[in-house]
Amino acid sequence: MTGAGGVATLTGSAWARAALRYGVIALAILSFLLALRRSGERAGWLAERLETMENTYEAQRRMLEAAARRPRSRDDLAERLRGGSF
Repeated sequence: MTGAGGVATLTGSAWARAALRYGVIALAILSFLLALRRSGERAGWLAERLETMENTYEAQRRMLEAAARRPRSRDDLAERLRGGSF
């Protein structure tokens, strides 16, 4: 007797319920691990981006400091060259 009655008893059996329960647990664990991996990748990407931004800001700061120390005119440049402090 195969038919709708056979399928109903198969899904209603204790073995099928246990298999379904373990399947759902496995799916939940897999989903959690994939989300954790994605979160880790995102954190790594953000850390790399932060490091790049820090390097960029450091270079800009050094350029601004150098610009602040530059001679303001040709006369200032000549004085520095004569004084040997260039």
